[in-house]
Amino acid sequence: MIHRFDIVTTCPYTSARTGTLNTNHGQVETPAFMPVASQATVKTMTPDELRGLGVQLIISNTYHLSLRPGIESVSKLGGLHRFMGWDRPIVTDSGGYQLFSLASLCQTKEEGVLFRSHLDGSEHFLTPELATQLQEELGGDIIMPLDDCPPHDSDLRTARQAMERTHRWAQRCQQAHSKIDQALYGIVQGGIYSQLRQESAHAISSLGFPGYAIGGLSLGESKEVMIALIEETVAYLPQDKPHYLMGVGSPEDILEGIARGIDLFDSALPTRIARNGAILTSQGRRNIRNACFKHDDTPIDPQCDCYTCHTFSAAYLHHLFRCEEMLSYRLATIHNLHFIMRLMEQTRQAIMDGTFSSYKKAFLSRYRQPD
Repeated sequence: MIHRFDIVTTCPYTSARTGTLNTNHGQVETPAFMPVASQATVKTMTPDELRGLGVQLIISNTYHLSLRPGIESVSKLGGLHRFMGWDRPIVTDSGGYQLFSLASLCQTKEEGVLFRSHLDGSEHFLTPELATQLQEELGGDIIMPLDDCPPHDSDLRTARQAMERTHRWAQRCQQAHSKIDQALYGIVQGGIYSQLRQESAHAISSLGFPGYAIGGLSLGESKEVMIALIEETVAYLPQDKPHYLMGVGSPEDILEGIARGIDLFDSALPTRIARNGAILTSQGRRNIRNACFKHDDTPIDPQCDCYTCHTFSAAYLHHLFRCEEMLSYRLATIHNLHFIMRLMEQTRQAIMDGTFSSYKKAFLSRYRQPD
């Protein structure tokens, strides 16, 4: 199936919209959130559990899979979908984010990136062409070009160099891309500089990608700066194509992104904080390790109907975390992903009903944001 995106409903007061994204492995209703499955698994979760929670698509990481078990191994075993038992759409990241997260182990050149494995120190050279080829072998429905993601506090010169390299690499990825049943999205960079974000959006849009991602945000800049840059960037992207905000997954940021025209989100945040005992609730994050939950016989979120809240008390979850039982990570992850999936469902419905603005205002008025 050829990649296709259709806008279904638009909000009269914001840039929020609902849509349908058709891929080779099914349709996605947008706005949508994709849990992170860097190593071909959403940590602690089975594919059946993800489907039961309403997860429509996930994202995996080419860098991590190239180290273990190796792209060739996944390809010989039938591709990423068959390998991990997931029959719905998959997005694969190129490994560009690792230029930021593993900066001390990377050396960036015009030709590509020299990675030193965080596992055994072995060296691997990744070019835009190879990143595209590896993702084609994995078989993702949406693949991403190799991009240069600079730290948020980069000076203007450094941010511009990374942006311009991202543009050149995007063209090289386009030229190397050969599978028509996979959609290659473009990525906008530019650091925290509004002028660069506009330039990048113009340059990447001119290449005619079927979808556009905004990279390099939520890396340490303030929320006010991030939200302003999202709004300015989206304004210069084609409005009939999907807009994907990379690496953003907190509830308050998701709603602000949707209000500014974002259709797709990904982040490890809901699953990562779950393993640290942070529970997403309608009132904000709660640390289940805190002593106040020791004798609490109510669910961690009384307004939630997930398996964890329907079955167990906050006291039991507190006990599991204090004892470092593995079940604690699973139960917290089930809850956090359920919370995010319900947020996306309710948001889509609110946009269709014409009540998104009031829904967003009501949610944020009771949701206590973390410091």
